[in-house]
Amino acid sequence: MGNQLRLEKFEVGDLDRLLSWIDSPSTMYLFGGSLFEYPVTSEQLDKYVLAENRLIYKVVEETTLEVIGHAELNLIDFKNRSARICRIIIGDEASRNKGYGKAIIRSLIDIGFNELKLHRLELGVYDFNIQAIKCYKACGFEIEGLLKENIKVGDEYWSTYNMSLLNTG
Repeated sequence: MGNQLRLEKFEVGDLDRLLSWIDSPSTMYLFGGSLFEYPVTSEQLDKYVLAENRLIYKVVEETTLEVIGHAELNLIDFKNRSARICRIIIGDEASRNKGYGKAIIRSLIDIGFNELKLHRLELGVYDFNIQAIKCYKACGFEIEGLLKENIKVGDEYWSTYNMSLLNTG
């Protein structure tokens, strides 16, 4: 992949762009799990941005300087040296399937392990999201277990894999 990206601090001015990417209940659940209710409102996002133990990023494509996505480290626990990677979205459809997912995850791993000096990173991924599971595995994450039918979306129940990566360096 010739294109590069960087993670920059997510700011209040980025809220409208993020809202425009969450255009259906299923997209909302894929992005935010049960944290938000659809339609996601500015009030929900304001509360989200102010939460402690969370680093929120916008994903910037370095060649065009376009904001193409969103990523987060959440539940940062310095005592146990762990955090959860979550709320990853490549909102710009033209930027999907170009390898940005791996670049985002690798950037979050770098921040977690090298900047924050964490020992463990984990994430949750819905069991049908095969492309994301492949991406996480390619970045070194391993499946720890399956939470069966742990979230209800419409009339369906979705199951979630928990995956983790340890800092062995």
